[in-house]
Amino acid sequence: MKNILVPTDFSKEAETATDLAFDIAKKSGANLILLHIVEQGFTTNSSFNVEGQVAAPSSGIDKLFMIKLIEKSKKQLQKAVTDPRLAAVRVDGQLRIGNPYHGMKTIITEQKVDLVVMGTAGRTGVAGMLIGSNTEKIIRSSQCPVLTVQKKPASNNFKDVVFATSLSTKEEVFAKILKRTQEIYGSTIHIVRINTPGDFQRDYIVKGYMEKFAKKLQLKNYTLNIFNDLSVEEGVIRFADMINADLIGMATHGRSGFAHVIAGSVAEDVASHSTRPVLTFVVKR
Repeated sequence: MKNILVPTDFSKEAETATDLAFDIAKKSGANLILLHIVEQGFTTNSSFNVEGQVAAPSSGIDKLFMIKLIEKSKKQLQKAVTDPRLAAVRVDGQLRIGNPYHGMKTIITEQKVDLVVMGTAGRTGVAGMLIGSNTEKIIRSSQCPVLTVQKKPASNNFKDVVFATSLSTKEEVFAKILKRTQEIYGSTIHIVRINTPGDFQRDYIVKGYMEKFAKKLQLKNYTLNIFNDLSVEEGVIRFADMINADLIGMATHGRSGFAHVIAGSVAEDVASHSTRPVLTFVVKR
């Protein structure tokens, strides 16, 4: 792991994400990239280019407002980059103007980001990046793993990791990511399959599949678990609470558009509602 991206709007939630990313960077030897995107207050005359960037303000008042906003953001970003608490790792600050979602995707590609760490809520209004409103979009489309955090974790030491799985072969790539996490933290991986009324299988059948799945992935130091609940989302969160997990890991199919409206995404729902850090990765459908 070389580069960890932390989109920030300087909110408390973004600071929590930065603290968590710093701990990971320190343990893995990675660099931190703090990204702040100034989003212009849109008017009926606003326009966008193909990259999703906002066109320059047309009126003098708008230009003055943007200049002041950019100056303020530069100072805030510089303060965050030079925070003594981050001195143990290399920190780079990036300031962009335009659409937050497109700006984050561009940085992920340009900087060859290995991990994105984001808050699931953040500051609202013109001055902020609207972290919460863009988190689900990044989870759905990012080419690298995304770690979301709602509040300060009880521990940044991921000793107990929940691997919520459907036992699909498409999740094998994500399993490699969890194995790397396990190597860094010396974790125990708790593989869990959620039984729901609409998708119920008998324990002895599922356990057989889970054992084959774990052996195929060459996992070590793991447990096999089946948990019953009314929905997968509720089951994952309750199981993680029950074992007091430090991290939840899930693969997502990254559905978008009409398909996402119909099916939704369990990973996005868990990331939005869990009070524990959630690691997600988009696998091919």
